[in-house]
Amino acid sequence: MAKKTFETSLKELENIVREMESNDLDLEDAVKKYETGKKLSKQCLDMLDKTEKKISLLSVDNSGNLTEKPFLHNR
Repeated sequence: MAKKTFETSLKELENIVREMESNDLDLEDAVKKYETGKKLSKQCLDMLDKTEKKISLLSVDNSGNLTEKPFLHNR
């Protein structure tokens, strides 16, 4: 199976949320959707974390020198 992109996983997660909010699912289907949604949510968060680690902040100091710092995001 091919690895899903972030956008594909997020779209699938959004569809699951809509289905669950509609209250048209029986309990068994709702539980399956919930479990699938948890997996998709984790996949999306993992992809965001990996991408965040690749991002650097570039800045110029007072002397005009370019410096690179790791991007640190506080959650």
